Amino acid sequence: MKEFNYFTSKTGNSFKSALCILLILFCFFQSVWTKNLRAQPLDKLNDLIGSHDAILVSNPNGRIVFSKNAGKQFIPASVLKIFTALVALHYLGPEYRFATEFYQDQDYNLKIKGYGDPLLISEAMMEMVNHLIQRLDTECKTINDLVLDGSYFKDPVLIPGVESTFEPYDAPNGALCVNFNTVNFRRNKNGAYVSAETQTPLLPFARSRIAASAMDRGRIILSPQKNEFTLYAGHLFLYFLKKQGIKSNGIIRMGKVNQKIDKPIFRYLSRFSFMQVVSKLFEYSNNFIANQLLISTGAKVYGPPGTLEKGIRSALTFAKNTLKIENLIMVEGSGISRRNRVSAKSLYKILKVFEPYHSIMRRSGKAFYKTGTLKGINTR
Repeated sequence: MKEFNYFTSKTGNSFKSALCILLILFCFFQSVWTKNLRAQPLDKLNDLIGSHDAILVSNPNGRIVFSKNAGKQFIPASVLKIFTALVALHYLGPEYRFATEFYQDQDYNLKIKGYGDPLLISEAMMEMVNHLIQRLDTECKTINDLVLDGSYFKDPVLIPGVESTFEPYDAPNGALCVNFNTVNFRRNKNGAYVSAETQTPLLPFARSRIAASAMDRGRIILSPQKNEFTLYAGHLFLYFLKKQGIKSNGIIRMGKVNQKIDKPIFRYLSRFSFMQVVSKLFEYSNNFIANQLLISTGAKVYGPPGTLEKGIRSALTFAKNTLKIENLIMVEGSGISRRNRVSAKSLYKILKVFEPYHSIMRRSGKAFYKTGTLKGINTR
């Protein structure tokens, strides 16, 4: 970089035309940034920061060398994901792995219980099924109903800022979800809808949702209405089961595991480490993953069922007791809501504690960073 300019606004050419938070922590960015800072006099930088902007700059020793409006609270957008990740790392721990459990009841119904795994993808499902078929207690490898248990999260999960669209950033959250509650599709040369992923079939269950989107390609989300996304997970599981020769004489339905009488068959631990989950969160700035982590944290701290409220309570307790931050406003974990509020000063405290994990953030040269964007909002 040849100049000290980290923000551009969608609504104009100056800092004053957007609501911004800029926080630079030099212990992440190292000495090359010091030269850039010296190239831009601080009095000129001061003139660029309007009343609706904030900036905080520290040197490698943690001394704040320049700040303006650092105590004012602004909308953080997706930089809030840094705090959400830190909360999850604190309570769940870097060694945590998400689980999915399989049971069989006395009527040979197969039951699947989800625990909020945000990276339950088709490849993982195939891996589960390969283990599962070796454990099914049936003479002909036949099941009756496929029963889906999403009760680890309290239904419905309502995320402030999420709207009823087909866009992936509005994907609903739940305890038993596959492929981020999305379906990736395209039209082939004959105009027919087909899967855009070789590992995932395009199931009839999702076709009406795709047709309603009026899109030729892309990724649409599954609706939270009538447990559509959980039922889709069941249809995809059954598809992979049938590919391995498992027959079904029943239906796919919602239900609950009775751990007193249902026979545990298999407990699958995610192929992804917790640090890999957090890395994917930053790589794709995925709203679904962020709130899966937050709700799962709430369930761990305060007991199931997981709720957004429990997740927020655990996050704010961590902010107050560990980070000594009392004025943070958090209504969900991804930053999609404009009701979230944080100051540059608070974000500075968050980043100092997050420093041991900074290498999982996006990188440009020697800079590790997280950006956030909403209409009229640009943060870094």
